[in-house]
Amino acid sequence: MPRYVHELPDWPAFHWDAEALAPALAAVHEQQGRLLGRMTAVGFDLRTEADFQTMTTDVLRTSEIEGEVLDPAQVRSSLARRLGLDVSGAAHVDRHVDGVVEMLLDATRNCYEKLTLERLFGWHSALFPAGRSGMLKVLVGQLRDDSTGPMQVVSGPMGREKVHYQAPAAKGLKKDMTAFLKWVNGKTVMDPLLKAGLGHFWFVTLHPFEDGNGRMARAVADLLLARADGSPQRFYSMSAQIRNERKKYYDILERSQRSSLDVTEWLAWFLACLGRTMAASEAMLADVLNKHRFWQTHAKTVLNARQVKVLNKLFQGFDGNLSSGKYAKLAKTSQDSAARDLADLVAKKVMKKAKAGGRSTHYVLVR
Repeated sequence: MPRYVHELPDWPAFHWDAEALAPALAAVHEQQGRLLGRMTAVGFDLRTEADFQTMTTDVLRTSEIEGEVLDPAQVRSSLARRLGLDVSGAAHVDRHVDGVVEMLLDATRNCYEKLTLERLFGWHSALFPAGRSGMLKVLVGQLRDDSTGPMQVVSGPMGREKVHYQAPAAKGLKKDMTAFLKWVNGKTVMDPLLKAGLGHFWFVTLHPFEDGNGRMARAVADLLLARADGSPQRFYSMSAQIRNERKKYYDILERSQRSSLDVTEWLAWFLACLGRTMAASEAMLADVLNKHRFWQTHAKTVLNARQVKVLNKLFQGFDGNLSSGKYAKLAKTSQDSAARDLADLVAKKVMKKAKAGGRSTHYVLVR
């Protein structure tokens, strides 16, 4: 009896219950239209800022899903350089960070270009510039060959591993990938949001590379979502929401890969997650608009370079409270200069002291 969907005789003839998915699909399309409409109305500069923040989040979270934590400053620096934004004082960027950025930018900025094996090999090479995943050497820029055994997704200590999934044998990968890429690039009657969900599932089920399959599957979904939005700019991060729901994500993948070619349950989860993704992006958009309004309000306020640097940091997901000590570290200045800068910001009604005093003294923006 077949254990996995790719072992079924009709593989990969996926099907789904369109009627059951219709209400959720309509709701997500409404959210999509509302979000994209708002972004069209805010103007070029704010769209660019929202896109930059979304891509930064996407790069960070798609790596976190795999247990890899990237340096946010390096991610922002790499993105800014590639998007032609101001990179003055930018952080040094590890080439591995550059690789994740390059893959996601190619997937979204060039979403209308054909997805080919050669392009996927480029993504894979970008993810593993040193030819290694941690300490392990991996086949880079080519399909896996299963020379060390079948491709399995496992968890648990060595000797007591639990196999969650076993991918199709390498000998049939070229044929499988040809069918997949023909479907991605071809015209279908399938709704484009559903196509993004199925593209994600199909790719991760094939697991065509030795490593990086999860990140690449999410990049494929981003490519198809960009096509569905009709815009290469990104204003919501599916990876961020998947990171928040990581256990459910892996559970639904495992259950669907051990089920039938009816992918209704997976697509229902994907649409629900996408809806939550778009709802979460409203908060990000609010931050962008707040930043814009803040700088409009203080357009004529005389500030020094240290103050501008720290104020911009506060709009980039600053953690904790801004004390004079933190200000000094962020501005790379002395404690005395930090105290003077903060006093000046308070006098100019840019910031104010929070209610907590003593050792808990910190400062917040005047909204």
